Amino acid sequence: MGEGMSPAKRTKAAAPAQERAGTAPGIGERLARLDWAALEESLWTLGYAQTPPVLTAAECAALVALYPHDRRFRSRVSMERYRFGAGDYAYFAHPLPALVRGLRGRAYRHLAPIANRWAEALGEPFRYPAALGGYLARCHAAGQTRPTPLLLHYTQGGYNCLHQDLYGPLHFPLQLTCFLDRPGVDYDGGAFLLVEQVPRRQSRGEALMPPQGALVIFPSNVRPLRGKRGWQRARMRHGVARITRGERFTLGIIFHDAE
Repeated sequence: MGEGMSPAKRTKAAAPAQERAGTAPGIGERLARLDWAALEESLWTLGYAQTPPVLTAAECAALVALYPHDRRFRSRVSMERYRFGAGDYAYFAHPLPALVRGLRGRAYRHLAPIANRWAEALGEPFRYPAALGGYLARCHAAGQTRPTPLLLHYTQGGYNCLHQDLYGPLHFPLQLTCFLDRPGVDYDGGAFLLVEQVPRRQSRGEALMPPQGALVIFPSNVRPLRGKRGWQRARMRHGVARITRGERFTLGIIFHDAE
């Protein structure tokens, strides 16, 4: 950890000059370049998918730099207070930062077709609109109007218990986390955890250490898992292992709004 430097300053200092100048391709273009066929295959097979870095180091630093500014957030939560773990997080207020809004809207367009194929496999009757605006209209009509994208923050000793981010009766079946710091440089420990539970089976776990700017896409609730008698519902929960050194920030993108 750099002496006397915050994660935002350290990350920004490491960003190439052309990234700081804002010449990186737009977020929509970067998402479009991803191998979505391979990502979908990973989601069906493993229950999650990890991308290469999508956000630049400068964009990660800019998001981290927002965290102290209360006016950008609708609420803050201490994990210790609710026995969720050790750390804190804050939900963005409207208007969402342009990068968060763009990432949420553009990623949804790629994930909605996958969500619909999952719904079909599980025999669910509803289908998700092609654009995020159409889906959020459904959420708002059901009384889920509060924005859910958030920044999560951990220091040494911090962790997050296994959980799900549902927030109401309507929930989009996929969500994503973007990793804003550098594992092994800005922090140690702090693996991203996924645990899959299937009736009458032992639970299966994954521990991921994605690089700065990478996305992990994973289920918000259940995913389809092929069994001997057809598709089963595998319940997925996620969390964060204990941070052993440094400071760790992530951006969570949840596509349904909250009650």
